[in-house]
Amino acid sequence: MAPYEEFKAAGHQVVVATPGGVIPTVDKGSLAPQFNGGEEGAKKIADTLASITEFQRPIKLEEVEPADYAAVFYPGGHGPMEDLAVNADSGRLLVRALASGMPLGVVCHAPAAMLAALNEDGTSPFAGRKLTGFTNVEETQAGLADKAEWLLQDRLVELGADFQEGEPWAPHVVIDGNLVTGQNPSSAAPLATELLKKLA
Repeated sequence: MAPYEEFKAAGHQVVVATPGGVIPTVDKGSLAPQFNGGEEGAKKIADTLASITEFQRPIKLEEVEPADYAAVFYPGGHGPMEDLAVNADSGRLLVRALASGMPLGVVCHAPAAMLAALNEDGTSPFAGRKLTGFTNVEETQAGLADKAEWLLQDRLVELGADFQEGEPWAPHVVIDGNLVTGQNPSSAAPLATELLKKLA
């Protein structure tokens, strides 16, 4: 929500894309009062989500042409670990966005999509890049590490990324050229701010 609101406030048009153009599913757990400052905060987030028309009519990810946009942003949540981590269309989009020099923002669990990004020679364009994402410590503290088939930090390190780990749950943004990554939910707003600087 925070990046969306920052992008719109800065006067940018937001276009949502999903595999197959399917309306994205909201993780009900993320709407829980304890994650939103109480019942009032949770209701505000739910109401705001319901009012965002872009979420109700996403375009097909496989038809996205990066050159048509000023920036590419991948939001977090566990969803990307399920679908985007193995989605070749998303992988190709990331390869092209990274190579183009356009601002590319990826936060929380969304770096899982990087696992599907491959150069023509089969190597990862993110190998050697400084980046961050949801850490093993945070996954453990959230109580989900033992339920996950794999952990994001482990997989990013395996592909050769220079993973930069910050304090658990604290805002942590890593910038490497046009690539801007955020570690966790509290990093989403600071990441959006950094992306907007690159769009200025």
